[in-house]
Amino acid sequence: MIGVKMARLHSKKRGKSGTKRAKSTVAPKWSSAKKAEILEMITKLSKEGMSASKIGLLLRDEYGVPNSRALLGKRLVSVLKSENAAPQYPEDLLNLIKRALRVRGHLKASKKDTHNKVKLSHIEAKIQRLVKYYSSKGMLPKAWKYNPEQAALIVK
Repeated sequence: MIGVKMARLHSKKRGKSGTKRAKSTVAPKWSSAKKAEILEMITKLSKEGMSASKIGLLLRDEYGVPNSRALLGKRLVSVLKSENAAPQYPEDLLNLIKRALRVRGHLKASKKDTHNKVKLSHIEAKIQRLVKYYSSKGMLPKAWKYNPEQAALIVK
């Protein structure tokens, strides 16, 4: 069984191939970005309503900041927490909830779509695992439960 790798959880694909960023903890010498400028940009972009991942992409693509964590010494979400601009719920959990709501809306229109019924159960299983993780880490209240009706209110 040489060459057989672990499969992904809910798809038939295998592996985690792809490019990875270098594990450097020091800011590159060629970068001209200053710490104060980056902090100012992060707070400005968060006040405009951008998520942490979009802020990171914008800093990388438009402002030429290769790695904000190396320059600031902490993660972007930690910077947002220190500025009291962090979202109430983690971004990956909100994205999964939005995805589940889209699939639920689709299933209301097409009730015979069995493939997406199964995929909805997979998405909600991922949500349950994330809720369990975040409640154990203290990022969500211990009694927080996923409810599709209340989740629609959270996202809006």
